[in-house]
Amino acid sequence: MGRMQVLVACEFSGTVREAFRRRGHVAWSCDLLPAADGSPHHIQGDVLDVLDQGWDLVVAHPPCTHLASSGARWFKHKQAEQAAAVEFVSKIASARYCDRVAIENPVGVLSTRWRKPDQIVQPWWFGDEATKTTCLWLRNLPLLKPTKIVDKGERHVTKGGKSLPKWYNVPPRPDRWKIRSTTFPGFAEAMADQWGRTSYGA
Repeated sequence: MGRMQVLVACEFSGTVREAFRRRGHVAWSCDLLPAADGSPHHIQGDVLDVLDQGWDLVVAHPPCTHLASSGARWFKHKQAEQAAAVEFVSKIASARYCDRVAIENPVGVLSTRWRKPDQIVQPWWFGDEATKTTCLWLRNLPLLKPTKIVDKGERHVTKGGKSLPKWYNVPPRPDRWKIRSTTFPGFAEAMADQWGRTSYGA
């Protein structure tokens, strides 16, 4: 496996960045927020400003605030925000100087306002006992293969009778969105193992 220049776009946690770095790649995260782990391998700023700097692979986690189906009840009130969010994703996906790009996002309007995902995965495919339906849009990358199938994790039933994954049922707090958006470690490891290659076999 060769050494790759990897940009993990829209990531402040460092979860995916560090998965690639552990495998010897030159990986950087980029986000408007500072690195949560204090890493020096983080660019605080607009990812579009560094997108065309010769990366071998871009793995992007665009903000889902205006894109995820979980906020569907507000969709009709934020058409402009949605359009801007879809345009942002499209710009990352069409990076001129990078042949390999992966976009990750929950189920939402990208499927209808942009294009259908190439793959839909779950954390429990990769050793994390949790359910989080995650869509992947890929350019010149293989579909991810499950690495360790485990239980789907505990559920929580709200007072209104809605069943939610227990990990998602976080009481209201300022950083709740950070907890819900952070990539599960097994998923990050699978991306680094399977996409961190200079060539892809069967």
